[in-house]
Formats: sequence, C-alpha cells, structure tokens
Amino acid sequence: MRSLKFVNNRLFYLDQTKLPLREIWRECKNLEDGFKAIKQLRVRGAPLIGVFAAYCTCINLKKLPRKKEDFLKALGKDIKHLKSCRPTAINLAWALKRLEVCVLKNEKSSVLVIKKKLFKEAKLIHKEDIGLCKKMAEVGVKLIKKGDRILTHCNTGFLATSGEGTALAVIFKAKKKYKDIYVYADETRPLLQGSRLTAWELMKKNVPSSVISDSTAAFLMQKGKIDKVFLGADRIAANGDTANKIGTYSVAVLAHYHKIPFYVVAPFSSFDLSLKSGKFIPIEERSGQEVRKVLNKVYIAPKYAKVRSPAFDVTPSRLITAIVSDKGIIYPPFTKNIKKILKIK
Repeated sequence: MRSLKFVNNRLFYLDQTKLPLREIWRECKNLEDGFKAIKQLRVRGAPLIGVFAAYCTCINLKKLPRKKEDFLKALGKDIKHLKSCRPTAINLAWALKRLEVCVLKNEKSSVLVIKKKLFKEAKLIHKEDIGLCKKMAEVGVKLIKKGDRILTHCNTGFLATSGEGTALAVIFKAKKKYKDIYVYADETRPLLQGSRLTAWELMKKNVPSSVISDSTAAFLMQKGKIDKVFLGADRIAANGDTANKIGTYSVAVLAHYHKIPFYVVAPFSSFDLSLKSGKFIPIEERSGQEVRKVLNKVYIAPKYAKVRSPAFDVTPSRLITAIVSDKGIIYPPFTKNIKKILKIK
C-alpha cells in the first residue's frame, strides 16, 4: 500500500480526507495545490509531508523564471511558503532544507542542472523514507511479545509515510511474527485519524483490532487490557520531549500511572536537536470548525462557540520509556543517548 506516487514527473496523492469511505487519488499540479493539500490534511503524516513537499517544489520548477538570479529568488520564495504550511512537524522543514542545500552545492551550475539535481534529491528523500520505515520496524519489533495488546494514537502507517509507517510499521511486522497480538486504536479527536485511517490500515493488513473512543483508554488500562503503547512523533527535542497529535500527552500520563511502557517511533528526520526541550516546539492551532463539526459536515457544538484547537501537544521525556529510531532504540537519559545513537557530536 502507498499514499503517494511520482510517475513521469507527475505527483499523485491519496486524498486522506475521503477515507475510509472512498479512495480518491488526486494530482498535485503546482505549488499552491501542494500547499492546500498539506494544509487541508489531504496529505498528512510528518514523514509523508516532507516527501510530498520536496516533490511539490520540483514539479513547480517549470513555472519559475528562466534567468538564474530570478529562478533562485523565486525558488527560495516557494520553499519558504511551503515551510509555513504546518509548523510543528519538523520533517517538512527538514526535507525542504535538503533542497536548499542541494541548490547551494550547485549554485554555480546552470538552471537546467539545478533542476535535475533537485529532482534527484527529492527522489532520494522518497527512497530513504521507505528504507527508514523498514529499519524502524526491524528495531521496534524487538519490544513486542507474543499476545501483546497494544494501544496506538493517531495514524502512523503507510498513510503517514512513504513506506509501511513508523509505529504501525512495527506493529505490522509484529503481526507477521506473532499472530495473536491485538491493537486498540484511539479514535483521535477531533479529526478521527485513528478511527478513519488507522483502523482502515489495520484492516487492510489483517491486524486484529478495535477502535476505541479517546476516553476509553484509561478504562482499558485500569482493567489490565493494555500491555504497551506505540505511537509516532512530529518533532522530538534534544532532551526527548516529543510533539505528537493532540491527546498523546494524556495517553502518556495514563500509561505512566498504570506502569505501561510508552514507546515513541520516529526516524532521525523527526529529531530537532536545535531545541533544548519541548517548550520551544511550535504548536499549530487549527480552525475551530474542526471541533465544532464532525469532519466539517455536522455541527456537534453551538455554531458560534469559542474553540481552542491545538493540533499537537508535547509529552515530557520523563513519561517516555524509549524512542525507537531507524538507528536503534534510545533509552533515557535522552539528552545523552539521542546524540549517541544518532551519532551527532
């Protein structure tokens, strides 16, 4: 399964706002198409957004001026515009930064050469993401045992990445090894990424599972029905503080209270070591309509009710048992071991 296709220099994506009822593929034809697709969550998932944005930048190159000076100026403007789309997930800025570095390395070359180099870099980012998913699955599966009952929050599978996923990739691999694992998927209010997307992915992969309301997790933990928590990350600070979909912090507190292992699964591209802690991670505030309405269709709150709608929250590292990366499993103390595992001086 995949949610993005780049064929003959044309970019296609699976519109995730239509799932699970309809599987609709759309073509991204220019930068603004891409910006709207990401902003409106038709394309979502931190790693996938990075890959998509890189390709989006490339397909828009044909619309830029031919004169080199003007070309570079317009390209820089395009990249800045895309970076502003969703501020919390670091993968978006990380992928676009790679394109900027690519331009700097080839700034003395012709516009044609620069374009070719950018396309090559975007394809490399795409290929690498697929490989990272495989590595995380291989590393993380060691933490799962026969008969484990696993809770997950939001969506971290092939809809969120170019490959099998982050946390769900670990679960998919575990399913091949142990036939009796069971997964509980939080619905993940307000946009229901768990009930709409994760449940759909789990069914596609024939993983035994149930959807639960977000408020049910505590009850299942109290009854001893949850053995482990696996979920993803949109940005991880140098000390291990982790930003993820809103509601993650609640799950972490519950898991800590019930002494249940809480695992974060993310590739190296999700780490932002320029931030000392999670308090510096920018948190995206979404439209109040996403809370007032269910999937922008039916009002479930007064039409003019005031709303706070942060898309993410930050889980303090002290609540995290370990971080599963493509480089290996990272245990506390995170400030020291993140640099060690990622081999950063």
